[in-house]
Amino acid sequence: MQNLAVSIIQTTLYWEDAARNLEMFSEKIAALEGDTDLIVLPEMFTTGFSMNARVAAEPMGGPALQWMQKTAATRKCVICGSMAVEENGRFYNRFFWVRPDGSFEYYDKKHLFTYTGENKDYTAGKRKLIVELKGWRIMPLICYDLRFPVFTRNRFRESEGFDYDVLLYVANWPATRSHAWRIMLMARAIENQAYVIGVNRLGVDENEITYSGDSAVISPLGENLSNLMPNQEGVETVIMPRCQLDSFRDSFRPWADWDKFSLE
Repeated sequence: MQNLAVSIIQTTLYWEDAARNLEMFSEKIAALEGDTDLIVLPEMFTTGFSMNARVAAEPMGGPALQWMQKTAATRKCVICGSMAVEENGRFYNRFFWVRPDGSFEYYDKKHLFTYTGENKDYTAGKRKLIVELKGWRIMPLICYDLRFPVFTRNRFRESEGFDYDVLLYVANWPATRSHAWRIMLMARAIENQAYVIGVNRLGVDENEITYSGDSAVISPLGENLSNLMPNQEGVETVIMPRCQLDSFRDSFRPWADWDKFSLE
């Protein structure tokens, strides 16, 4: 299988200003040099982590999704990130995976952050999503999902192989808990024998919460392949070698002893 080129964007966000955020991301993506397979934006990339759902949300198929479709087509790659969406009278923190041909899939955040009342404004998702790109199986997740390792546990079955090869987290993760963010990204990679991508925002939001970024691409060995620095704007393309994943899984096989389980 082929290597995967992943472009991660670490940036501040403009509060509840979708048009300005889309313009900003357009400029950063236009400046991206070389080819890439996947562009990853942060959680709620159009507004910041707003609990004012009626202001933050756009209808399904609205301007931001259309922008993602246009950008994916122009760059000839997949683009992904989450935004607030209204559908059938409910609001969701919805992750979109948008392909160059305009087709897309989505995942609704399963674990809503009750500490800030996200569960009062948004509806929790009920299903996992695993997407494929160049033979890689990728499981997207959103921010607080990182704290729930059972939900994201990889499995190996003789008939199907591993559930996924990459865990992908987009986030608005506060700087006060950045140590936990970094450690848990590494832990998810090591325990699941998979790559982990974590893209987090920068800056200070309207609630005076500071974000330090700490975006990373973690190898199955727990090593950070990214050179992005905390508290600095940056766009970086990281190559994830497929051979490293396959050879590690072949030579070191705790997956053969993983516990079998089911979620309720």
